[in-house]
Amino acid sequence: MDWARDLPGWPNAALSHRVRHATHLWHVQEDGSGETVLLLHGAGGSSHSWRDLLPRLARHRHVIALDLPGQGFTRTSNPARLGLDPMTEDIAALCADQGWTPGAVIGHSAGGAIALNLARHLSRPDGTPPRVIGINAALDRFEGIAGWLFPVLAKMLALNPFTATLFTLGSRETDRARRLIEGTGSQIDAAGLACYARLIADRAHVEATLQMMARWNIDRLIARLPEIPARCLLITGAADTAVLPAVSARAAERLPDARTVDMDGLGHLAHEEAPDRVLAEISGFLDDAG
Repeated sequence: MDWARDLPGWPNAALSHRVRHATHLWHVQEDGSGETVLLLHGAGGSSHSWRDLLPRLARHRHVIALDLPGQGFTRTSNPARLGLDPMTEDIAALCADQGWTPGAVIGHSAGGAIALNLARHLSRPDGTPPRVIGINAALDRFEGIAGWLFPVLAKMLALNPFTATLFTLGSRETDRARRLIEGTGSQIDAAGLACYARLIADRAHVEATLQMMARWNIDRLIARLPEIPARCLLITGAADTAVLPAVSARAAERLPDARTVDMDGLGHLAHEEAPDRVLAEISGFLDDAG
């Protein structure tokens, strides 16, 4: 597929390609050279969430952004693989198959939990685990996220019995996306809202997100936090109403090597609201961590 042609207006489409592995047909965006950094979006998102950070990070590093199984433009034939542990295993297997050895994994929301889980499966060339950066990482049960995301997606699924045409969306879909995003304490630009409007109109994406949330079990990861030796930075948005900053603070207390940074004025989508501010924290951590 020529993504730039077939997905007009989709962020960083020229960097997109497909990788078929196991039961998934992955959508991958890739750019840059040097140390590999893997980017993982949150539940209900896609690689577009990194639209501003990816090219900035790629100035000095090899950056890979995935759409999670069934979400965005990654397709899956096995919904049973949409829980936390199966997705972690499948991403680790994809990295091995492609020869990727991430020196760092950056995850937003539920992607932050997957990133920490991956630290148990991946190794840097020197044998140490990849560093982990969580942005409003969902390191607790899905109560907060489910409170605003699950009902909206379920309603969209009920109202949309057929897959919507992604490129003929009107103002109503954009307004729905705006209400959804603002419900997390964030305000993002029109380009980001347009992407979320496309996603929530895509039945396959919505179904996969609901399957992910229904199969989500983070208890084992929470119990294993003291055993994860990865160096961790947990970035939180002080205005996040989906995953409260206290969630990251509690996790940092249990992780062997973790610190938190709370960013005033930002919500759940902090990296989309203020990519340069978040990039400064990421770059400082990666440079200091070596």
